[in-house]
Amino acid sequence: MIYFDHNATTPMLPEARQAWLEATEKFIGNPSSPHRLGSRADAAITGARQRLANWLGCDALDILWTSGATESNNTVLHHFARAVSSEVQVWVSAVEHPCLLAPTRHYFPNRHRLVPVTRDGVVDLNWLSEQMAHARPGLVAIMAANNETGVLQPWREALAICRQWEVPFFCDAAQWIGKLPANGLGECDYVSGAAHKFGGPKGVGFLKCPATGRVEPLLRGGPQEEGRRAGTENIAGILSMLAALAVREAALADGQHEAKASLRDGFIERMLKTLPGGEVVGIAQPRLWNTVSSLMPEAGHQQRWVVKLDKLGFAVSTGSACSSGKEEPSHVIAAIGYSAPEASRVLRFSSGWETTAEDWNALLDALQEAYHGMRRGEK
Repeated sequence: MIYFDHNATTPMLPEARQAWLEATEKFIGNPSSPHRLGSRADAAITGARQRLANWLGCDALDILWTSGATESNNTVLHHFARAVSSEVQVWVSAVEHPCLLAPTRHYFPNRHRLVPVTRDGVVDLNWLSEQMAHARPGLVAIMAANNETGVLQPWREALAICRQWEVPFFCDAAQWIGKLPANGLGECDYVSGAAHKFGGPKGVGFLKCPATGRVEPLLRGGPQEEGRRAGTENIAGILSMLAALAVREAALADGQHEAKASLRDGFIERMLKTLPGGEVVGIAQPRLWNTVSSLMPEAGHQQRWVVKLDKLGFAVSTGSACSSGKEEPSHVIAAIGYSAPEASRVLRFSSGWETTAEDWNALLDALQEAYHGMRRGEK
């Protein structure tokens, strides 16, 4: 299989796997234990905390280790449900990941607003500025980069607006980190990330949150993580995550992502020329270098495309893996303004750092074969 679903999850990097193996052998103690083995384990995750803080641009004590972005996002909404008064709203962008939208609806069922996006899938900053002048929410949440379309969101500008009105700002950076430089994200009040999105292991992530204020823990029990998140820390996972991020940050510093973006752009140009009726979502906007969200020709439903491509040896998706299996159209594509029939034609191709020009060319050949096969009525 040629893998074009890296936005769902990524293969584990050799460096991350090696770091995980070494950590399982070297750090056998519980970081909360008072003996030397416990102290050694605690020192390891303390060092990792500082390294991640250096990349983000924040204080090491702002870093909270979690099981991934889903837990991090739930923690933030859980905290604000208890930190703000019963009349205060939270505002989240209409294109957020389900792991942020679902807890928003759970904790603030009648007290949330969706920040609209433009036809290109970009958060409407004019709306945010105008609405903020009349009412102040308890929290604004806008992701760094959209997982389905790859469109980069103006999180820096949104942060500035929130600073002006002294409103806390939360940024889900799961798709940004490891694909674009992490530096600067630490300026946000809250930031979430997940290791498996950039070559680390599944089941580990982080939340950047203010060390100076009390965070209402989602998980209760022991006093780990300064009382902000109970449970023995996943030492091997944390060190593996940091090893993966080190590889990705080095590649970004070398500008390797720019060459990868040119491969994506070449694929888009050829695809639009050879497949009639195609359209790339957000094509006029800055996007992640690895992501293509495309309305396919009206030859078949998106699930039929996925099955055909799978048989041809390509793993692609229709959007968020956390929404797969649902009958309704993608909330992201709907928020942008596409109709339900149009949304049912969307496929997402998300490459990785190891994806080659030959892989992109082979994907285009497979798309053409699938298209002509469906036009002939093949199953």
